[in-house]
Amino acid sequence: MKLLRYGPFGQEKPGLLDDHGMIRDLSGHVADIAGDTLSDAVLNVIGALDVASLPVVTDAPRIGPCVGGVGKFICIGLNYADHAAESGMELPEEPVVFFKATSSIIGPNDVVDIPRNSVKTDWEVELGVVIGKPAKYVSEADALDHVAGFCVINDLSERDFQLHRSGQWVKGKSADTFGPIGPWLVTRDEVPNPQNLSMYLDVNGRRYQDGSTKTMHFNVAMIISHLSQFMSLQPGDVISTGTPPGVGMGQKPETYLKPGDKMELGIEGLGIQRQTVKASA
Repeated sequence: MKLLRYGPFGQEKPGLLDDHGMIRDLSGHVADIAGDTLSDAVLNVIGALDVASLPVVTDAPRIGPCVGGVGKFICIGLNYADHAAESGMELPEEPVVFFKATSSIIGPNDVVDIPRNSVKTDWEVELGVVIGKPAKYVSEADALDHVAGFCVINDLSERDFQLHRSGQWVKGKSADTFGPIGPWLVTRDEVPNPQNLSMYLDVNGRRYQDGSTKTMHFNVAMIISHLSQFMSLQPGDVISTGTPPGVGMGQKPETYLKPGDKMELGIEGLGIQRQTVKASA
């Protein structure tokens, strides 16, 4: 299934994308695409609904983040060998873990703000993993059983804040609008192999990132298992699993976002995001 949330910011309703690309309203069955709704039991109930009987949403609404009430927004750095090389950094022996503030989360097509004093706002297409069942000390073999689904994430970054402001990556990752998520939460049954998905990102029609999850250094199952050794993962937690090469920092000369730029990014089977960039007020 392709689940989504639609409507004004902060007032999103749950929905489902049918086989004809139409949004069907799920608010008569679940309160939100969040928390307990992400359990296998509830997802199975949604999957058994007669989709044709669900109300059609006809007014082309705004698409919100595909999961609500995110408790933790966890990111993995330097998880593609070729991206680590373009960043001038060695591949880590264990996953590099950092957090984005949940206040950075926006819809997949919302406007992206360049923060005040920014000089190096960058893009990163990433595979997002949404947890559906609590995970604590899980094995790699069982890790994917704890996944509700997958989505597209743009892990926007301000490189000067990230690398030169006391070494805290979170400073360069957490600006408002730096976490577009969606458009769809694609349930794990529709993604049999998350390690073989093509992905891309364009800026102003030029392709900068053109990669695949098959070149991840640490795969999704290993990441979930590893994280669960240090913290419990809860339904609705989001994990952003790293980016392939082609980020602005890796260009020669370095290239960064400016007001008026337009981004398009997507992952095979998970949908497309489109964002316009503006200067923060």
